[in-house]
Amino acid sequence: QVQLVESGGGLVQAGGSLRLSCAASGRTFSDYAMGWFRQAPGKEREFVTAISRTGRNTYYSDSVKDRFTISRDNAKNTLYLQMSSLKPEDTAVYYCAATLFPVTTATITHYRYWGQGTQVTVSS
Repeated sequence: QVQLVESGGGLVQAGGSLRLSCAASGRTFSDYAMGWFRQAPGKEREFVTAISRTGRNTYYSDSVKDRFTISRDNAKNTLYLQMSSLKPEDTAVYYCAATLFPVTTATITHYRYWGQGTQVTVSS
C-alpha cells in the first residue's frame, strides 16, 4: 500500500496561484496513477485532475482546465498540483489519491488510497 501526505494549502486572493504537493511513501510510487479531488463545505467530493503512472497522460475537469496543472516526479515520489487564476469557488479541501486502475480515471471509487487533505481558501 501507499501512504499520502498533502501540503501547500493556504489562503490566497482571487487571481493568485498556489502549488500543492503530495508526498508518497510505501509501495513504489510509479505503480499508481494519481488524482486530485476536492471537497467544499456541504458538497460532495469531486474530481479535479488525474495523471498516469508515467506522467504522459493527464485529464482535467472542465472547471479547472487551462488553470490547473498536474505533474509528478517519480524519482521524488511526489505529486504536484499547480493552481493559477484561482477563484473563490476553488475553495475546498484538496485530496490526493492513488489508484492501481490501468488508466487515468475520474471515478472516485477507483481510488483506494487517500491523503488527509489540505485546505485551500481563495478570497474575493
